[in-house]
Amino acid sequence: MPEVILNMKTDRELAAEEITLLCAELNQHCHRYYVLGDPLIQDSEYDQLYRRLVELELQFPRLVSPQSPTQRVGDKPLPFFEQVEHELPMLSLGNAFDDGELVAFEVGIQKQLDIETAIDFVCEPKLDGLAVGLLYEQGKLVRAATRGDGHTGENVTRNIRTIRSVPLRLQGENLPARLEVRAEVILPQSGFNELNRKQLEKGEKPFANPRNAAAGSLRQLDSKVTAARPLDIYFYSIAWLEGGDKPRSQYLALAQLKAWGLKVNPEIKQVKGAQAVAAYCRTMSEQRQQLGYEIDGVVVKVDSLALQQDLGFVTRAPRWAIAYKFPAEEVLTQLLGVDFQVGRTGAVTPVARLQPVSVGGVTVSNATLHNMDEIERMDVRVNDYVWIYRAGDVIPKIQRVALERRPENAQVIARPSHCPICQAEIETVEGEVVIRCDAGLSCAAQQREAVKHFVSRRALDVDGLGARLVEQLVDEHLVENIADIYALKLEALIKLERMGDKSARNLIAALEKSKATTLPRFLYGLGIPGVGESTALSLASSFGSLKKIQQADEDLLLAIDDIGPIVAHHVSHFFKQPENKTVIDALLSAGLHWPDLMVQNVAEGSAESALAGKTFVLTGTLTQFTRAQAKEYLQAVGAKVAGSVSKKTDYVVAGEAAGSKLVKAQELGVEVLSESQLLVLLELDG
Repeated sequence: MPEVILNMKTDRELAAEEITLLCAELNQHCHRYYVLGDPLIQDSEYDQLYRRLVELELQFPRLVSPQSPTQRVGDKPLPFFEQVEHELPMLSLGNAFDDGELVAFEVGIQKQLDIETAIDFVCEPKLDGLAVGLLYEQGKLVRAATRGDGHTGENVTRNIRTIRSVPLRLQGENLPARLEVRAEVILPQSGFNELNRKQLEKGEKPFANPRNAAAGSLRQLDSKVTAARPLDIYFYSIAWLEGGDKPRSQYLALAQLKAWGLKVNPEIKQVKGAQAVAAYCRTMSEQRQQLGYEIDGVVVKVDSLALQQDLGFVTRAPRWAIAYKFPAEEVLTQLLGVDFQVGRTGAVTPVARLQPVSVGGVTVSNATLHNMDEIERMDVRVNDYVWIYRAGDVIPKIQRVALERRPENAQVIARPSHCPICQAEIETVEGEVVIRCDAGLSCAAQQREAVKHFVSRRALDVDGLGARLVEQLVDEHLVENIADIYALKLEALIKLERMGDKSARNLIAALEKSKATTLPRFLYGLGIPGVGESTALSLASSFGSLKKIQQADEDLLLAIDDIGPIVAHHVSHFFKQPENKTVIDALLSAGLHWPDLMVQNVAEGSAESALAGKTFVLTGTLTQFTRAQAKEYLQAVGAKVAGSVSKKTDYVVAGEAAGSKLVKAQELGVEVLSESQLLVLLELDG
């Protein structure tokens, strides 16, 4: 009689594991899409993952965590620019994919409002660009910010001013005292084609699509670069208005924006009922190639602002608006071969080489195959004819194989046994679809990206050591691993192309400054597979010191709430590798240091911190550490850090030149701490 193996895990335990994996994957994709403007997957794939997470969280509401993508919008903004708080959060939208879901959207609104009549909607093309908020005071443009995490974005005022379709002063009389408007910055197709032509002429890499080009152009630190890019903008809503009457409806608001001289999309239309919305969506889908700019769907909003107010919001999105997403565009081409690329964490990813083909106006010659499991699932082979698509017009993917056209010379794609770069053995972890090079920090393919990651803003934050300079240092064999950056000498740096004496001295000073860091930043900077900022913080707060983390076995790591078997294996394996230990010892010998943290959970079973659950607000300039580091320390002991002061705030930490937040704290009677008092609370004063 065959042996029967029973799965002893409950439905809740299985759901908890899947939710953890989904949250980690979605948060990574949010970061790449909203912050870096460099997405790894198509919108349709993200939507499927997000829907699955929503289903699980509805079924098991107690498993919803504050870190879930359903509880927030996007991810943290890049701190290259000054950070700006929006007058009103820039939220995301729910999605619809067919006529039935549009009908369900209207029915849901009717039920909530307790009415049976058809709803008046405003429909507009869903532009594929970068969302921004512009603030006008007394009719003058005073600030522009990217969406960022929805609450805080990057100040890109200088760059926005270079876009010719942005009025620096509003038209008309009786202008509002303060007006924040929302808009989408885009790169028209003609401008995109011209920009890529120039990129190729200069021998530089062309942009993948207009959205990436628009995002990259707007995030240039040098506004002259932005000014040379043919960006455009369309305004779509009034977010905040003071000193004037706000229009009664979305359509009238758009008319008012147009009257003030702000560019509004000419395709916007008022319709009544879900069937009319569906007809508009079909029309836009048919006409999208003739518009002259990229769209990936239609935005549908309840027209009445009073009804919008009544409908309100869910955590992530308004109940009165939805995004109808177009189906992905597919084309047939031939798979010529497969290359295996090695990423920063050693992940070995198959990439398909295709017969070049045009998809959505962009020539595609490569497509991701994700992993070997996906290759085997589709049974895709070299020389096969395959259908590819670019959902959201982003990264192309092979959708399926045209089996009826399989040629006789089709070849099975072999699973690699060794790293294609360093020839180290490939590691396969049970439960993980990704295969990895086992060489760790000694693999040449991983070194370049590992250094870029280690010096990035959220890791060691080495000012002035950007991606191009890292590549130059690696190419000149001055840096082979992350520890080598602290052995750089002034004499060698000065000899580099475009590196003067002042820049070299500034870099040496920045490297010295970065040695004083925090344990979570250091752990995150090491680039351990599966260890993002949140997991690094959990490790630091649970064990308190690097030594204890290095000594922890997988069972002890699994005792941490947000660490599962795969991440526990990666952490344990990483610290066991001799090459990695050598690099870490070199970093510590170079002088990297941080205060150990109070232990919350594992290690020695100490009691929970007295600060757990307390809400802090940081304001002004801190001298002992940065505000970002102070936030990490507070989060490590279970405290919350908010961006604004309210009656729920427990403490405001006021550094030098503290401003309005300090004033509000005093008005509300919130306890104000000095930096030295915070150090005492955190037990970092010694």
